[in-house]
Parts: sequence; structure tokens; C-alpha cells
Amino acid sequence: MESKKNQLRIGIDARFYGPRQKGLGRYVQKLIEDLEEIDSKNQYLVFLRKENYADYRPKNSNFKKVLADYKWYGLSEQIFFPFKIWQSRVDLIHFPHFNVPLICSAPFVVTIHDLILKKFAPRRASLLGPVRYWLKNLGYSLVIRLALKRAGKIIAVSNYTKEDVLKYFKAGPEKIEVIYEGAPEIKLKVRGPKRKIAILASPAGRQNSKLFEKYNISKPYLLYVGNAYPHKNLERLILAFNQLNQDGNLQLVLVGELDYFYRRLQKRFSDRGRVVFADFVSDSDLAALYQNAVLYVFPSLCEGFGLPPLEAMAYGLPVVCSDSSCLPEVLGEAAKYFNPESVDDMVRKISSVLGDKNLQERLVSNGFKRIKKYSWRQMAEKTLKTYLDL
Repeated sequence: MESKKNQLRIGIDARFYGPRQKGLGRYVQKLIEDLEEIDSKNQYLVFLRKENYADYRPKNSNFKKVLADYKWYGLSEQIFFPFKIWQSRVDLIHFPHFNVPLICSAPFVVTIHDLILKKFAPRRASLLGPVRYWLKNLGYSLVIRLALKRAGKIIAVSNYTKEDVLKYFKAGPEKIEVIYEGAPEIKLKVRGPKRKIAILASPAGRQNSKLFEKYNISKPYLLYVGNAYPHKNLERLILAFNQLNQDGNLQLVLVGELDYFYRRLQKRFSDRGRVVFADFVSDSDLAALYQNAVLYVFPSLCEGFGLPPLEAMAYGLPVVCSDSSCLPEVLGEAAKYFNPESVDDMVRKISSVLGDKNLQERLVSNGFKRIKKYSWRQMAEKTLKTYLDL
């Protein structure tokens, strides 16, 4: 039995835990799941909100749930969460996002996924009035600057993000660790030309007609999965798709919760027969949508890591992608790149992949190789080492 003297009492701010919170929620969930498997020595307190408290079910007796029902970016996070942390007597706490309380009694690690709010903060990305918007951005800059200054360790999810942190906030490079996120395991047992045959013969494949009817899909389709924030660049993607699809033989399927930003797109691009707004979908439906797409398109102007294209690669989809920010670093030779600010270049690159079966097969093969570079287990191991170093 491990001596309690040698145990650390580690807190993890898991208020973003779960798939509803998109990439950040996946990061927190995978980190905790893998830490449970690799660390039987230290004790963990996992701070959750009411809405995801029941979603997390500890599998390791050293992991305990703590209710911390404080809204992200709100006053309660700044006033009451620090008291909860102090009350829990943790030796250190990991904040997986920049929203660190200005007062925190414990040493902490902070993960910076990206600085999108610093680099892409147009008024169109906010529902707030001018004064509240200005105050919000001022508060964001203050919180992240103090978080980076006070952090014992900073985790950046890519070298691109690390360089941004150094550029915009001049944080000490010696305390920044680059720890890549993980990638999904390969989802297909059959690859190459027989892939589509295997899909159609599977139980999911036999239900395609109902699936397509459910989401109003009647033609071969391009797929995008993610949110519709302005930096995701979906307006240009739809413009490129409409230019590409003059004969109407394709559809574009956009998967993401129909929030204000998606509904704004719907209002502008009302031809829903060609552009399908699928809303938030179940994991089983999402798997089938990946498996049956022609290719995956990711037009983002800025990313910190870029998990969705890796997920598409796991399903054997060729990926056509923006050449911005971290994406060439993370995806390497496994994607065909376009200039995300050029609709014409987007059209050219998507068209070149659609018309070249050999290129599609090469991208799929490179994708399977590329995702092996990234592992959630390895991410958890390196993160645990960061805790111990601190």
C-alpha cells in the first residue's frame, strides 16, 4: 500500500466534462478516464457542475466527485469556486481552460488550447452590446494574463499555441509544456476500395435509408462537424460549396448544435436541400454520417489542435483542410490544404480531391498513419508528469 505521505491530492476542474462541451469537454473527459487507468497512487477530486455531475462515474476508488456548480466565466466562478478549492485542501489543481479564478489558494496547472478570443474577437462573434462586449474582452485579457503569470506549469496543446502564448503574453518559456491531445482509434477494419462495401454490409449501413431520411440527405455529401463560431469560417465553406455544386449532385452536411450562430447561417443560406443543418447528433448517428460521407472539409481560420479532422481520418475519410494556424503541424501529409480566406482556392482543392480516387486513397492511408502519432494515454501520462514536476 502506498504511503499517504507520498500521495498528492490533485483537483481537476471538470465543469466542462462531456461531449456537449465539444473539444474542451472531450479533452477533460479523456484526461480523467486515462488518469484513472494509469494512476492508482494519488487522490483526485473532480469538480463538476450539476448538469454533468451524473455523467461522470469514477472507475478508480482514488477519484471522488465534488459538486462545484459555478457557471463558466461568471462571478460565482471568481467568488465561490476559490473557496471550494480551499475547502477541498488540494495540493494542486488543473484548470483545463484559461478561466482560472483570480484568487486560488493552491498551486495550479493551466491548459491553453488556443488564443482565438485574442486573435479573432469580432463583434459578430458576440451577442453582447458594445459596452458589455468591451468589458468582457477586458476581463478575458486580465484573467488569462494572471493565469499564465501565476501558473506553476502551462500546458499548450501544440507548438503553434505555445508560440501564441509567448507572443501575446510573454509567459516564461521554461514553464510551458507542449502536450498534444489524443486522436480516436481507427474505426474501420476494412480499408481501401472495399471500404464502402464493408460499410453498406454493416448493421449501421443497412439502416442508412432511415438515417438519410432523418437528416434529409439524398445525395453524396461533404461533411463538417463542429460549431459555427465565426472563426470556423462556415460562410466561405457554404459559398465554395454552392460554387462547386452547380449541377446539384452533392450535399453539404453540417453537424453541430443549432445555436445562435448556426441559425444565423440557416437564415442566410435558406436552401436547406443542398446544405443540411443536422443539429447535435447521437454518437451512433455521427459514426454513420462519418462512414458514409464522400470527404471531410475543415475550413477553420484558427485552431489550437484540430481534433475533428483527426476524428474524420479515424473513419477513413479523406480530409480537405485549411492551411491556417496549427493544422499543418498536426495533420501533416494527411490532408489536402487550401487558403481559408479564398473561396476559389477552397473550390479548387475540394474539386481536386473529389475528382481523384488515387489522391483520396493516399489521403486516407496517410490519415490512418497520422492518427497513430496522437494518444490520449500518452497525453495523460505527460500531464501526470507535469503534476509531479510541479
